[in-house]
Amino acid sequence: MTRCSHQPYVSIVHRLPPEIIAHTVRLYHRFNLSFREVEELLAERGVTVSYKVARPWYLKFGQTFAKKLRHRQGRMGDTWHLDELFLKMGGARHSLWRAMDQDEQVLDIPVQKRRNTHAAKRFFRKLLKELRYVPNRLVVDKLRSSAAAQRTTLPSVPHRIQQYANNRAEVSHQPTRQRERQMRRFKSPRHAQRFLSVHGPINNTLSARAASHASRPLPTVPRRGLCNVARGHERAEGGLRTTIRLSHNT
Repeated sequence: MTRCSHQPYVSIVHRLPPEIIAHTVRLYHRFNLSFREVEELLAERGVTVSYKVARPWYLKFGQTFAKKLRHRQGRMGDTWHLDELFLKMGGARHSLWRAMDQDEQVLDIPVQKRRNTHAAKRFFRKLLKELRYVPNRLVVDKLRSSAAAQRTTLPSVPHRIQQYANNRAEVSHQPTRQRERQMRRFKSPRHAQRFLSVHGPINNTLSARAASHASRPLPTVPRRGLCNVARGHERAEGGLRTTIRLSHNT
């Protein structure tokens, strides 16, 4: 089986087709499932895969799938909602910053050790570098470091700090808390960042609100094809969705 230069080495090294591997990674990151529960769901489809065999797939191919999905997504919204929460890992508290647009599409989820002005500026600069456009409005909480970073990094962008204005971002933390309980806490900041950086793009792709992005112009980031990494990935009406076709005769 041939592959293009940027396709991960799936089909030759692994005995299972890339569709099954992509479907396994999608199930684990899209739904609140454990390794054993993903194994049971695959068994119902006639695919016998041990959770011990599938566990390295999440680490090996998750980042690759998420990167290619980010390259295929359309332009995000022009209103950014920013919020943060604390995660306790290794006996120390870390800050998880989250940015999302008005359609509840996650823009970025970095994990940082602090939540001061320097951390907020780094977060804003990372967003601008990756998205390559300036929003029309910012919605932040009453954290002073966010307002200070906004005045220096995005001084021309109006922002809101009213009560209940940022409920959209605060509610979006609930899936992260659910996965944290399911996984019995994140073991380290690297573990949390590795999981959440894949969890966000996959949820964006399969979200029902992703349909609103179809009418927006594409960003300046060059688009790259999936090149059969997950051949079930196809452009659906109003965005991307993942439709992994598994044969019941497998």
